[in-house]
Amino acid sequence: MITDKPKMREKIGYGFGDAASSMFWKLFSMYLMFFYTDIFGIPAVVVGTMFLVTRIWDAAFDPIVGVIADRTESRWGKFRPYLLWVAIPFGIAGVLTFTTPSFGLTGKIIYAYATYSLMMMIYSLINVPYASLLGVMSADGRERTAFSSFRMVFAFMGSILALALVNPLVNFFGGNIKGHEQHAWQMAVTVFAIITTGLFWLTFSWTRERIRPIKTEKTSLRSDIKDLLANRPWWILLGSGIAALIFNSIRDGAAIYYFKYFIQNQNLVSAYLVLGQAFNIVGIVFVTPLANKIGKKATYLSAMAIATVLSIVFYWLNKDSVVLIIVLQCLISICAGSIFPLLWSMYADIADYSEWKTGRRATGLIFSSSSMSQKFGWTLGGALTGWLLGIYGFHANAVQTTEVQSGIRMMLSVFPAVGTLLSVFFIFLYPLNERKMTEITAKLAEQREQGAQH
Repeated sequence: MITDKPKMREKIGYGFGDAASSMFWKLFSMYLMFFYTDIFGIPAVVVGTMFLVTRIWDAAFDPIVGVIADRTESRWGKFRPYLLWVAIPFGIAGVLTFTTPSFGLTGKIIYAYATYSLMMMIYSLINVPYASLLGVMSADGRERTAFSSFRMVFAFMGSILALALVNPLVNFFGGNIKGHEQHAWQMAVTVFAIITTGLFWLTFSWTRERIRPIKTEKTSLRSDIKDLLANRPWWILLGSGIAALIFNSIRDGAAIYYFKYFIQNQNLVSAYLVLGQAFNIVGIVFVTPLANKIGKKATYLSAMAIATVLSIVFYWLNKDSVVLIIVLQCLISICAGSIFPLLWSMYADIADYSEWKTGRRATGLIFSSSSMSQKFGWTLGGALTGWLLGIYGFHANAVQTTEVQSGIRMMLSVFPAVGTLLSVFFIFLYPLNERKMTEITAKLAEQREQGAQH
């Protein structure tokens, strides 16, 4: 194990990677449903079903990437090479996803299935190794929380950049001219593809892999999967992560519909979304000192409980309560932003716990589950968004009925609150507190020292 302490440059470099991922993630979560229904031209119910079908395979693909990354050997380490190799394909797939072909409805649906599936697989190929880096850059729990906090700050900065630029870029390329919308979206996303490639390459250049497994011999895939399935904290965190993403993805996916069809002022959506990302960062800034004081679990429980109450209150706001809508968005975003550094740090703890229990380290496989939970939660949330719009009778680019407007309001309030409640339930069962992790870290350090002497 390399013992030099990570410097600030490395933490910033690690953050650049999630800034890149989050640009496209935010485009997907906030705008892809809208793009498919109002620009690309396919029904919302079809989009919801596509999200479910394609992401089930995609979520299952994440552990495969984790297993491959764990077995990768290169002069750059196990996980960093993927940041170098996959950055350009990532950008190309993103542009293809936001490209509208000159096909009929059936052809468009097939194209959407193909390009979206490709994008999500390539997302896995770069994001799973990137996430796994957190488990091998430092063995110190506080350093991991710091790395995770940097990651999330830069993630939300990337999201803010995407949300702030997407509409101006679309308009710059002619999106405000009827008949030019499809080309404008393609060109706008091309700009993001160029930016993300550069950011991934900076992460590759500025980070290091320090931790090596106690045992250097190859382990079987069967053993790794058996260990993972027997890992109770992993199951708990998986459930909590999925529930948290359902909460986020329904709110994100419904926001543009909320302002276009309920508030009836689409110009406000950018301010609403950008402020949400900004206050996510506020949550991240406060979470590290708070978690160091009261623990990760207590911090997570508190944030999700508050988000549940605020989300329910959100339903009772009317279209004239714009100030209160923005205030609640900021408060909910503080809560939402604070939990994700904790989740990533907990996955790193689970990798240590697994190695302590089994003597084998499967960092990539364990961190792939974090990506899997992220995508599966987003899958359910995205599918529910499309299905709910269909159930309530939504029709794109038309005046919506009172029932549709009520449904859209529920999608920003009551339905997300169900996700936060589920997340609270799961994390309440999480067993790895700070005292337990201190013991595990000390024992692993002793075992690595003994291994180095032999």
